[in-house]
Amino acid sequence: MIKRVRIAIDHGNRNMKTVNHVFTTGVEVNDLKPGRGIPYLEYQGKYYTLTSQRMPYQRDKTKDFRYFILTLISIAEELSQNPQIEEGDIVQVQLSIGLPPKHYAELYERYEEYFKGRDGMIHFCYQGHPYDIIISDVKAFPQNYAALMLYAEEISEIPKVVGVDIGGFTTDYLMVRKGTLDMSVCDSLENGIINLYNGIMSKARAEYDMVLEEVDIDSIIEGKTQYYDSQIVYWIKRYVEDFVTDLLSSLRERGIDTKSTYMIFLGGGAMLLKDFLIASGKLGKHRFVEDICANAKGYDLLYQVQEREENE
Repeated sequence: MIKRVRIAIDHGNRNMKTVNHVFTTGVEVNDLKPGRGIPYLEYQGKYYTLTSQRMPYQRDKTKDFRYFILTLISIAEELSQNPQIEEGDIVQVQLSIGLPPKHYAELYERYEEYFKGRDGMIHFCYQGHPYDIIISDVKAFPQNYAALMLYAEEISEIPKVVGVDIGGFTTDYLMVRKGTLDMSVCDSLENGIINLYNGIMSKARAEYDMVLEEVDIDSIIEGKTQYYDSQIVYWIKRYVEDFVTDLLSSLRERGIDTKSTYMIFLGGGAMLLKDFLIASGKLGKHRFVEDICANAKGYDLLYQVQEREENE
């Protein structure tokens, strides 16, 4: 039977997010079928397995075929939990995706064509289950703005709202004035969480002869410090404080007064740095969106709105 399903995907530099799933943006390809118990995707004679080692930053993700594979895995994860999908169904996927606001105008048509430009049926297997899908439509939306639209009614009367999406490689910000997007106050800063990791790991090697991994840094930032030397914990916390200060100062340099503007922080990076952002003393009224799938949910919402407008 032919079924039609909407699926929203946030292709993050650090994590892939759908409305219901989150996993690391990392995948390996193999010619041989993985061993028993290892989840894999089989597509065109190759076997793909997820890995905790994220892929290098890609500004244009259409240039790396692995992002298409990660898209298929994301689709399979959503379909596997959809009670309406049965084995043997042909699924027409209406795909909604996103781009950083600063890159949106330049890249959105390329992204839409890339993910839609697969002729006919796409057959693959994931975790032993076969899927036959057709990507029938693709719509791209600005990330950050998409997440803010989940709170459209709430922010429609606020004079100035700035959404700050702290992601893997970039921190994206944009302004909404009484519910209307102001694209003149919008940019993508290359100082996301990956940059923080790289700075700490580089200093740890050079000054402390220590090899730290991202999971170590996360643990210390989150307060799980009992496994680490107190000196290391101290300087990492000071490093993070300076990183947050520089980030907020960068916003101030771009004309955003974080004390007089209602700040909405989004993304996994914002949640990781939440305590440090609050402790900075540089925020006025603010909110943290704890759902790191908020952009994906926003894409789905905007897709429905645009589809409804097109049908009127």
